[in-house]
Amino acid sequence: MSSSKEYLQFILGQLSELEEITYRAMMGEYIIYYRGKIAGGIYDDRLLVKPVKSAVSYMPTVSYELPYEGAKEMLLVDEVDNKEFLTGLFHAMYDELPMPKPKKKKK
Repeated sequence: MSSSKEYLQFILGQLSELEEITYRAMMGEYIIYYRGKIAGGIYDDRLLVKPVKSAVSYMPTVSYELPYEGAKEMLLVDEVDNKEFLTGLFHAMYDELPMPKPKKKKK
């Protein structure tokens, strides 16, 4: 199953207080970037974020879910209706998110 554009737009609206939120469509799902770093994604109309320590401690009841078959587990964000919570979560996570790998130059 893939995610709907409506759900993507809802999540982007909930994250609208943050600067530099971007996304990229990937096989029917959406990768969410925060200030150039991959923070998580939308999979089957669920917001999942990278399982960094700050995200685990920010969410009191956290559950691990697979975004798709064969992937690493991510954290399911239940409180998508709470704009302040989402903004705080992404702020808390940012420093722990890995830097993107540099693109290889074509020869």
